[in-house]
Amino acid sequence: MTPPTIAVLLPCYNEAAAIAQTVAGFRAALPDATIYVYDNNSSDDTIAVARAAGAVVRSERIQGKGNVVRRMFADIDADVYVMADGDATYDAASAPALVARLLDEPCDMVVGSRVSQVQESYRRGHRFGNALLTGMLARLFGRSFTDILSGYRVFSRRFVKSFPSLSAGFEIETEISVHALELKMPCAEVETPYFARPEGSQSKLSTYGDGFRILRTILTLYRIERPLLFFGAIGALLAALAVGLSVPLAITYMHTHLVPRFPTAILITGLMIIAALCGFAGLILDTVVRGRREVRRLAYLTHPAPSGGA
Repeated sequence: MTPPTIAVLLPCYNEAAAIAQTVAGFRAALPDATIYVYDNNSSDDTIAVARAAGAVVRSERIQGKGNVVRRMFADIDADVYVMADGDATYDAASAPALVARLLDEPCDMVVGSRVSQVQESYRRGHRFGNALLTGMLARLFGRSFTDILSGYRVFSRRFVKSFPSLSAGFEIETEISVHALELKMPCAEVETPYFARPEGSQSKLSTYGDGFRILRTILTLYRIERPLLFFGAIGALLAALAVGLSVPLAITYMHTHLVPRFPTAILITGLMIIAALCGFAGLILDTVVRGRREVRRLAYLTHPAPSGGA
């Protein structure tokens, strides 16, 4: 039995002020791991600083964290993947505990749930947005994590190699969480400290812009993964509206045997037709999604479960 190979993946964009500290922290915590820094068109000295710190440096030219994660997952082969940000906000010393949790249970993903150490590390708007989006994900998909936007995660090989990764930006964490929920993968959460950025390091996250993108991603994934409920709800609303509009016409017809408002009658007919089409579209797409989910599940099962020895 040989020990599992561990890869530390650090997506970076203009993190020259923090990347050396981040690499050093993971080097101390996981001395046998290979540390990869993926630069995303940085205009500062991120590449030079990361290389001097001893990391394997690679580049992804398509802008956006989701694009970087897609490239990292495609390029790197390992048994265990530790993903964090290159801004020194995540606690590298917690990595061995996260890896041990993944291997001992075993799990396919362990999320480092953030516990802020100082007020400045986790802005109030970000905290509120995270709670709102986490609650929405739980309502839409039935279960969730306590911190769906955490960028500190440990993955098994079968998670990484079965994840299609379609997002382009910071909504990638949401897509990762939904992938785990949809395939019913064994997952866990471990609370980890969350620190303020070092002096000179600037956040790339827009509270409102990226928040709306994440919200749109949740709704899009719900439409894709739950088409029967999504289109069924639309159809039910349209049908209810049609029934509501038809009541006065029905009462008038019973008294006069006339239909005086033909435009309303035509509108009701159109609404019921669209409602029926929504229902049938949901049924058809639900069958398609079930087939896609089976394919993803089979791709997931082609890789062995994580274990302490490979």
